[in-house]
Amino acid sequence: MINANDILEEAHGYFANKEYDIALFLYSQVLSLEPTNIEYKVYPILCDIGSENSDKAQALFEYFSIQKELNQEKAIEFVKDAISAYDGNNELMMKIFKDFSIQTIESLDAIDYEDFLNLVESRGSFREAYEDIMFSTKVAIKSKKDLIDFIEQLIDNDFNTTAYSYLDNFQKLFAFDDDISKLYEKLGGKSLENSQK
Repeated sequence: MINANDILEEAHGYFANKEYDIALFLYSQVLSLEPTNIEYKVYPILCDIGSENSDKAQALFEYFSIQKELNQEKAIEFVKDAISAYDGNNELMMKIFKDFSIQTIESLDAIDYEDFLNLVESRGSFREAYEDIMFSTKVAIKSKKDLIDFIEQLIDNDFNTTAYSYLDNFQKLFAFDDDISKLYEKLGGKSLENSQK
């Protein structure tokens, strides 16, 4: 007897390896076994996105995989909105970005960027404020402007590994963005040896 879960796991493996044609074929098989399964309808769409922009597809897949365990309906809505946003709707993309940050604050031990700036002011320096929270709390960013500002501060204060980490996470959302590219260039001449090690 054909097991949909086995085929699904195999398809996920091909998707992770960016072999979208094979993944699509397998996802289509799973969908034919359970044509009313809404989750299964998402995966072929992600394969289609992957054939055009692999980074975006992988980022969406990662988000969907995590969120569907918490709330499948919301996860599917997020993917639908994100697909529209990736087609060029910047306003929608920023709304998704903000919503995702709010979820991050609620689900993880995270601090809003505005609250972090207040901490910087009270501590007297970015370095001291960030050292206070770096091992226990994440900083949740709600806008591209804040993201650029935060990463520049990280670079200026030699938190280069963290700067790379934030850049790599958000580069998937802002692929080919000039401001993000400039930050990579700024980091290019810096060593990853810093106070985090």
